[in-house]
Amino acid sequence: MELKSRPTYLKELLNFKDSQFIKVITGVRRSGKSYLMLLYKQYLKEHGVDNDQIIYISFEDLRYYKLREMQALYKYLESKIIPKKRMYFLLDEIQLVENWQEVVNSLRLRELNDITITGSNAQILSGDLSTRIAGRFIEVKVYPLSFKEYVDWTLGSQYDERQLPEAYKEYLRIGGFPAVVLAQKELRDTILSGIYNTILLKDINLRNNIRDSGMVNIISTYLADTVGQLINPNKIVTTLKSNDPKNRTISYQFVSKILKSFEDAYLFYRSDRYDIRGRKLLLSQGKYYMVDQGLRNFVLGSEQNNRGSELENVVYMELIRRGYHVEVGKLDNKEINFVVSKNKELKYVQVTLKIPENSTRETDNLLAVPDNYDKLVISGSVEEYNNIAGIPIINIIDWLKK
Repeated sequence: MELKSRPTYLKELLNFKDSQFIKVITGVRRSGKSYLMLLYKQYLKEHGVDNDQIIYISFEDLRYYKLREMQALYKYLESKIIPKKRMYFLLDEIQLVENWQEVVNSLRLRELNDITITGSNAQILSGDLSTRIAGRFIEVKVYPLSFKEYVDWTLGSQYDERQLPEAYKEYLRIGGFPAVVLAQKELRDTILSGIYNTILLKDINLRNNIRDSGMVNIISTYLADTVGQLINPNKIVTTLKSNDPKNRTISYQFVSKILKSFEDAYLFYRSDRYDIRGRKLLLSQGKYYMVDQGLRNFVLGSEQNNRGSELENVVYMELIRRGYHVEVGKLDNKEINFVVSKNKELKYVQVTLKIPENSTRETDNLLAVPDNYDKLVISGSVEEYNNIAGIPIINIIDWLKK
């Protein structure tokens, strides 16, 4: 099988090849973690590594079910080690192994072992592993395809710029899960259904011992529908109670637990509110964004009429892909969509479907910010001008393809 390229992620792995750093690939189910591991395996083989030096195990494969026990796995891996040769251990969905941290830590102690693992839950980097290997692992965060990757996969490198508007519409409709993008049109909803239901069942309900699966689905749908709105657990409890015909008991603690499990499963991302003038976080409220717009369309049942929240969701996820830390800005009674930072870089980003003619509304909020950091307006339409009062205006397609 010819593997499609994901060069940005592969480069991150290769930066730490043949080092003692454990490479931990994280991300939502079906985002391409296993695919990236196979790309790494292919690279190794193409660059002179023998097959018997590469040990690849997918723990979702029932052929390896017996290796989900710590001692059995360690004994198996030890038997594969070739003295004085570098070994490459590629362990997919390692969290399915009981006490897997012990195995990984033991392998790490051998100088010639190169270790790469994947996991579909943020808890893989918490607790015992993070304590034992603090400073000795790097995280490679994998997301569904960006628009730039989507164009490369579907149109190739020699595309016509005139194809981009239609490609963008399709990207908004189906999202960027690799299996969905590569599938025939009639199979896409089935694949999205499988992805979503598996996340809810395995990563939310089973992992957290939640019995009320119906309520989990209701909360997920509510979050998907309120993307871009300020949310807190109390607001969700009040809303659900007022709309629940069964009069079920819905507690603050239960809702908080579900929200945390959504974040741990990389299904939703929370962006805290930041008081720009006071320079402090306002933790009582935040906004939630969904990992993939195609998945959001599936959850909500159709393509949505709220194009503003759709655009905001796409921009947020792209900022996260690009490695920014993203917060929601508050400036007195004004809102700045995103305050983004990376290393020492800070930037303010405003998102709008269209800039009204002869209006400076979208730039006024940015101009009111009392500092000189970069500011940007991302528009969902093609504008006649490329800046207002010195603030750059860029079309969403032009920004995404950068």
